[in-house]
Amino acid sequence: MTDPEPTVETKSTMQPLDEKLEEQMHKQLHTKEVDIYRDTFLRYMGYSNEVGEAFRPLLPKSIVAASYGMAIGYVCTDTFDKALRHQMAGGTDRQVALVGADVFTWQMFASVIIPGLTINRITAVSKTLLKKSPSFVVKTLPTLIGLISIPLIVHPIDSLVDRLMDATYRKMVR
Repeated sequence: MTDPEPTVETKSTMQPLDEKLEEQMHKQLHTKEVDIYRDTFLRYMGYSNEVGEAFRPLLPKSIVAASYGMAIGYVCTDTFDKALRHQMAGGTDRQVALVGADVFTWQMFASVIIPGLTINRITAVSKTLLKKSPSFVVKTLPTLIGLISIPLIVHPIDSLVDRLMDATYRKMVR
């Protein structure tokens, strides 16, 4: 007597774990699943420190520091969410750690470090260029220039960090 042909349900449980994870990632890429941390307004939570940097000429340093706390909280939330989803999909501890490290590194560079430095420098240069202006202008105009710059830097920085991560970290862990 021959064994019956495995059913679709049986085949899916027999499928190696790596294939299941690859299939899940393929589905996510091709179904355009919305990543709430990168594809929605929540992405701008990662830029709260840039708002703090833009307001640096007007606010106490403690409030600017608090804005970094908010941005890093956003980064950690996205990292935890993606690592947990990967674990729930059956990822090994190593795979979960690699996903978490990838998300954390990407978010820190794309949401905190590079944009924070960029807005800090835009605001500082604006302030220097306006140093002969009245005090009110020297304090407020650099803040406005910094705030206006934030939406203009988001996508270029995200793309830059993607390319850097693809050329370095992601190449090493594959």
